[in-house]
Amino acid sequence: MKIFKWDGNRKSLLSLLWIYLTVNYIYCDVFTLHLTKYLEAFLSGDVGGMKITEEFLLIFSIVMQIPVIMIVLSRSLTFKLNKYFNIVAGIITTSIQAYTVTMGGTLHYMFFSFFEICAGLLIIYLAITWKNEIGS
Repeated sequence: MKIFKWDGNRKSLLSLLWIYLTVNYIYCDVFTLHLTKYLEAFLSGDVGGMKITEEFLLIFSIVMQIPVIMIVLSRSLTFKLNKYFNIVAGIITTSIQAYTVTMGGTLHYMFFSFFEICAGLLIIYLAITWKNEIGS
């Protein structure tokens, strides 16, 4: 009995996983802002000892651009570049997420992080095991 229908197109699957990962990142952040103490901390510019400055937000924006750009790159890059970019981007984003989990967090943060790390590991695995397809 088949549970999933997949056409075998690794580019499409990787792009879909990057979308899934990006949406999880966004929803986790939105949910966090529903907790008064975190919303107040963000508004004060100091969250757990981290100063929320323009420079901090720029760095955070650059890091978040990785999964967003991978949505497009996974569909459009040639095989060799696609494989390499997915491995590197997967390692970067998964490592950052795994590191932030070691700092602790709310129950919803840990819940989202579990799925974000699993998706990142799946992206890395799919990229590493990817064999060149005709026309890729």
